[in-house]
Amino acid sequence: MFDKIYLQPTEALARILDAIPVGQPPTEMHPIEECYGRVLAADIISPEDLPSFPRSTVDGYAVRAEDTFGAKETSPVYVELRYEVQMGEAPNFDLPMGIASKMPTGGMLPEGANAVVMLEHVQQGSGGILEILRPVAPGDNVIRRGEDIGKGAEVLHKGRMLRAQDIGALAGIGITFIEVFKKPVLSFISTGDEIVSAGSHVLMGQVRDINSFTLAGLVKSHGGILLKKGIFRDDYGIIKEATEESLENSDMVLISGGTSAGEKDMTAAIIDDIGTPGVLFHGVALKPGKPMIGGVVRGKPILGLPGHPAATVVCFDLFIRPLICILSGRAEKTGLMGTVKAIMAKNIASAAGREDHIRVYLEDNQGTISVFPVLGKSGLINTMVKAHGIVVVTREKLGLDAGEEVDVRLF
Repeated sequence: MFDKIYLQPTEALARILDAIPVGQPPTEMHPIEECYGRVLAADIISPEDLPSFPRSTVDGYAVRAEDTFGAKETSPVYVELRYEVQMGEAPNFDLPMGIASKMPTGGMLPEGANAVVMLEHVQQGSGGILEILRPVAPGDNVIRRGEDIGKGAEVLHKGRMLRAQDIGALAGIGITFIEVFKKPVLSFISTGDEIVSAGSHVLMGQVRDINSFTLAGLVKSHGGILLKKGIFRDDYGIIKEATEESLENSDMVLISGGTSAGEKDMTAAIIDDIGTPGVLFHGVALKPGKPMIGGVVRGKPILGLPGHPAATVVCFDLFIRPLICILSGRAEKTGLMGTVKAIMAKNIASAAGREDHIRVYLEDNQGTISVFPVLGKSGLINTMVKAHGIVVVTREKLGLDAGEEVDVRLF
């Protein structure tokens, strides 16, 4: 007699992936406020510039930058304050040489102005004269028209799971309805004469249902819908009928229990009897989760999960989560969540005495996750769309060095 060969988890998952058809899930239209966590079914191209006008990023004074060249605290330059821009209004004047206009954060720059001097770098003299204590270059403290998102630019790519900042970017360019993929539906069948509902009074030898509640939360948090089919006693015909029905109205079927080698463990036989190719593996080199079963029938995955709750969570992460990603139409097949360790790819400078939250994006470099800063002004929405997360530089540090390990807080 030969020992049973248990597949490695990656090989077991590959067998399922090779057996399911490659195709695009069905799509549907929704308002953007209903699309948090949904998967985008088409590229988003901006219909307009964002912002649609040049605006100030600080409270201060709009100027022609050339008027400030050479300014020092010991030797200020002088301009005349003649105008003031109001929030939400377009300036009705052009800014001549030697003239300044008071500006609020977010206000529209007047024609002729190309920079804004911060309020704290200006002293107001008598007779409407301003003393400029520091020079500015063209573009300083200004977001130019289309600098955030340009008309015709791709904002979001098909297959992206939409985050809060992605929905914000859509609102910013006036897109309020989008096409998304339908959520994959998973059916869950709980088996075992000993399993009773969570609200039941437990008799000796009985166990309350845990796995359906655990899986419902996990599936929902990763963009799927779990249909609880109920608790079924260990009867071949009953479980087979429930499995066949589940194949009709779901994209994946999960069966809890009945995966070991005992007399009543019949999940593998049921999968093989329903259709082809049937069982693709029975047993994985994994603890917990060793008796895991994987099969495909009618192009749909059927997974036999061990009944132990801890094994269910492990098997979800290794098998169910990647399959949900594919059935959801996600371009990224695995989704990082929470906080990850990664290596800085570039130096990041920071001022001492303040805590800097640096937007970053991640790249997988042969198994090593590298961190790159997302460059751009703090007011740009597009930098949040491009970022995968945040790296915090503490107030005691002057920055981060390339090669340094950091914690990335993922969006």
